[in-house]
Formats: sequence, structure tokens, C-alpha cells
Amino acid sequence: MQRPEGPGNCPVVVSIHGGFWQSKYGLEENTPLAEDLARRGYATWNIEYRRIGEEGGAWPGTFHDVVSAVNHLDQLKDTYQLDLSKVVVIGHSAGGHLALLLGSFLNVKDSPLVVPIKGIISLAGVTDLDKMLQVHTERGITSPVTAFLDDSMEELPIASPIELLPLNVEQVLIHGELDRHVPVSLSVEYHRRARELGDSVRLITLPKAEHFMVVDPTSSAWKAVTDSLEGLI
Repeated sequence: MQRPEGPGNCPVVVSIHGGFWQSKYGLEENTPLAEDLARRGYATWNIEYRRIGEEGGAWPGTFHDVVSAVNHLDQLKDTYQLDLSKVVVIGHSAGGHLALLLGSFLNVKDSPLVVPIKGIISLAGVTDLDKMLQVHTERGITSPVTAFLDDSMEELPIASPIELLPLNVEQVLIHGELDRHVPVSLSVEYHRRARELGDSVRLITLPKAEHFMVVDPTSSAWKAVTDSLEGLI
């Protein structure tokens, strides 16, 4: 947990890193993001989860870890003076997938989430597992989607955010048009369907941004992220 200096309860940003759920990518990917947001007045909770190849990782263990990490804020709120009425989840790439899945749990009766989520920001998020699988197949590469779902491919619809709309929580999708890892078309189609179903969702496409610029506080893309966060809080 990184907390800004000064007294008083502060809003919280939960940061979920990407890397297509693979173990070689960890939370350090989002450290610059977390440090920058702490300087801007947000308590930042940069979380980790078990990943593909790790015991208990992949679906559904990975997602259970994310739920547990968000719920742990309830135990930290007094120590770190957190305002849990102002929690925004920011996820990059596969982290965007996990962030949007969290949003879907807000609609579930007897949801395991004990901490409310005010908004979600998906940065180049994998919003559609089926479409991502198709993209990888067309490129002739083995898709991490298959490894993530392992022997549970039949559960793809309940693990794919676009299939769980509407989320009934504010969402912002930020995606670079030069993204070669997760095509911007995934966010475009997710936005279209979410709007059709009545969700409050904004889409920001960045013509000169690629996949990693949206999590780089030194890039020209970063202002879109910080402005969107201010709008949600």
C-alpha cells in the first residue's frame, strides 16, 4: 500500500497488472503507475495474484485472488485512513479483464465482494476472451487464453467481461490505436455493447499510443488516465 502524505481519509486506487496472466509478469509492471498516483493524492493498492503455471493460478484461482485482495482493503482502512466509498479499480491488459470481472460481481446476490467499487478503468483491457483467442489463432500463436482457462474452456462465457454486461458500474475504457498486443477493436466492441445494454461507459481511443503507453506516467497517454480517474472520484 502506498499512501499520500497528510492526514484524512483518501480515495483508493486498486492497480491490477497485465501480462496475459503469465507468471513471468508481476506487479512491478505497475509500480510507476502506483507511485505517480500516490503523489497525486490516492492511496494505491498494487495487487498480485497467482498466475498461469503457479499452484492455484489461472481460472478461477487468479480471479479469487483479486477478489481477496480488494476485500483486504476493509482490514487496512483504519491503519491507512482509506475512504472506501471512493475505490476505483485500474487494470492493464489482462488486469483490465480482471478489473471488469470484479465489476460483474457487484451484480451478484450474496457477492463475495465486501468493498464497494465506484468505478473501473480498463487500460488496453482484454474485454473479450473469445475474440482475443481468435486474434491469437489468426496470428498462428498459442493463446494464453487457452492456458488461463486450462480444462475449463466451457466456462469462457462466465470468465469474459463482454458476456457479463451490463455491469451497472461506471467504466472508462482507454486504448491506444497502435496497440499490437490487444487490438483496440476489443474495447470498441465492448463499449458498443455496454452502451446498448444501458451501462455508463466511456471509450477513449488514443491515435498515437501503443500497449504500454497507457501505464507509463511519463507518456503523452497518461493524462487520459489521470483525467478519467478524477472524473470517477
